[in-house]
Amino acid sequence: MTQQDIDQETGTETTGHDWDGIKELNNPLPRWWLWCFYLTILWGVGYVIAYPAWPLVNGATEGLLGYSTRGEVSAEIARYEEQNSDLTEALAAVDLTTLADNDELNRFAIAGGAAVFRANCSQCHGSGAAGALGYPNLLDDDWLWGGDIENIALTIRHGIRNEIDPDARWSEMPAFGDILERDEIDNVVQHVMAISGQDHDADKAALGGEVFYDNCAACHGDDGMGSRDQGAPNLTDAIWLFGGDAGALKETVENARFGIMPPWGTRLTDDEVNAVAAYVHQLGGGE
Repeated sequence: MTQQDIDQETGTETTGHDWDGIKELNNPLPRWWLWCFYLTILWGVGYVIAYPAWPLVNGATEGLLGYSTRGEVSAEIARYEEQNSDLTEALAAVDLTTLADNDELNRFAIAGGAAVFRANCSQCHGSGAAGALGYPNLLDDDWLWGGDIENIALTIRHGIRNEIDPDARWSEMPAFGDILERDEIDNVVQHVMAISGQDHDADKAALGGEVFYDNCAACHGDDGMGSRDQGAPNLTDAIWLFGGDAGALKETVENARFGIMPPWGTRLTDDEVNAVAAYVHQLGGGE
């Protein structure tokens, strides 16, 4: 049996710990603190029994009360969906060309479409829909396939150049690096810079005009203003999806571009497609 070490100043037993002559007193914990500690243990045991607590492979223990935060949220969502069911059904079946005539339904569509856009479209087009390199700006009035609300909905529903939806918008620019000579590519790049109002080499641009007519005009038009039937961009404005400087244009001519958009009609309901079309259309660039 070890001998107790008693502090001479206080007459209290020590723990035996000593730091440079300073000893730790073994004072008992306050009774009120101990009882609070015991109560928290009892409360924890009760919580584990009553509520979901222990994680398992495919879920967690349910607890006697069967409470679920996800279930609570689902019930709240279901309640709102029930309240808005009439508007949702009307939006799914609406003629989009007349949507703006129904103020209540239009406001409902735009508000819902904003939420759908943030959840599904902002990752590529940006939270403000201003786009990025290779991802179209939805705020301007430059639309490859048309910017009226019906065409916007069609693009959203079926996507672009994907192999999932047979009705996807489809166009493909050939890689002219395998077709044209290097000087022909340089010349047509200067021609495109000329018709888009940029600084250019006039002699090369003149030679590039013939190359453009023979190889590019079939899609982009003789004047380079594009074709929405083919999704061919207008080359005469200052709006460029992949950049409009000489280097970016040369890369485009040589290797082509092939942006892909998934078909959201397989992921969104009809009312959600119409809602996000209405939202995008009213952002400022819709026609």
